[in-house]
Amino acid sequence: MTVLATSILISLIKIAAVLAIVFTLAPLLVWAERRQSAVIQDRVGPVRASIRIAGREIRLAGLLHPLADTLKMMWKEDFVPPRADKFLHSLAPIAALVPALMTLAVLPFGNLLHLEAWNQVVAEVEPGHWCVLGNAGQACVAELDFARGIPLQIASLDVGILFLFAIAGTGVVGAAIGGYASDNKYSLLGGLRAAGQMVSYEVVLGLTLVGCFMIYGSLRLEEMVRWQRDHAWGIVVQPVAALLYLTAAIAETKRIPFDVPEGESEIVGGYFTEYSGMKFGMFFMGEFIEVVVLAALATSLFFGGWSLPFLDESGIHLFGFRLWLPHLAVVALQFGVFMAKLLVLIWLQLMLRWSLPRFRYDQIMRLCWRYLLPLTFANIVLTALAILLWPS
Repeated sequence: MTVLATSILISLIKIAAVLAIVFTLAPLLVWAERRQSAVIQDRVGPVRASIRIAGREIRLAGLLHPLADTLKMMWKEDFVPPRADKFLHSLAPIAALVPALMTLAVLPFGNLLHLEAWNQVVAEVEPGHWCVLGNAGQACVAELDFARGIPLQIASLDVGILFLFAIAGTGVVGAAIGGYASDNKYSLLGGLRAAGQMVSYEVVLGLTLVGCFMIYGSLRLEEMVRWQRDHAWGIVVQPVAALLYLTAAIAETKRIPFDVPEGESEIVGGYFTEYSGMKFGMFFMGEFIEVVVLAALATSLFFGGWSLPFLDESGIHLFGFRLWLPHLAVVALQFGVFMAKLLVLIWLQLMLRWSLPRFRYDQIMRLCWRYLLPLTFANIVLTALAILLWPS
């Protein structure tokens, strides 16, 4: 097999693996949000959907509800208002879902995987210099080619974070088109609200990360994670940026307390009022994928990505205790660490949805332009001063 064919095959495998994880995680988040809201509000929650096996009814703690919802949306009538723009009406859900999926391409889920040393102890002696260790962590007995390592991300781009923001910024198009094309005044209001809110908070979201770029010295997400592994997590060196990012990220997902574009008590359902079936499902899926993407980005930027203070490429080292692990086991641990951090941040977003009331639209805009934006500029200036005074 040629090098090009091998590269294409590896890329296809990574794409399939990432999509499988996301399309599994998104329905589980629907279940988790319903169960979480039921616990907070002292209700039973989703437990009714069930299957019968050998005469026994099996409910699986409500896990069958996302499956039932999917089947319902697949078979539900695809209604289009008579005076709506049918082409744009069909295009809007695609424009909302596809950018959310494309942003997954540059997110790193782990460090390099060297297949030729999967059952051996591996160490990264210095950046870009990997070697195989002998028994009990002895000196390097064989060097590994850094270029032959498989990065656990779909695409490693020099402008990774800029690509992510460029693609994510097009997500507003889906909401705006959906509101305009539906021939419904409530949908139009929701689309206008979504466009104004998302454009405003994208400015804040981008500027919060300027301080991170200055400290990390790279636009590659995997290099940012490696910097945190070697120095300190981003939340330690950029605590203000982390808080501002989480606030702006929740506003970008248009979820409570920032859900005025789809506020049921004000404008029925917002920009997807006139959507049903799988078109509504695509909007719904896109929202939860955005939650996953923004949580994954926060993990990589502020919480060390796949790294832990006591976990390196050769195993676990803690308070003098050393456990040498095969390379494949380390890669699996790093992936598990990343997923654990990701789930904690997703849980935090779900908690906020059921803990805070909806803000008014003028309050959302005031929070963005009068408070968050000046704080982002102040953080950039203070970071620059800190770098000048303490270059090391």
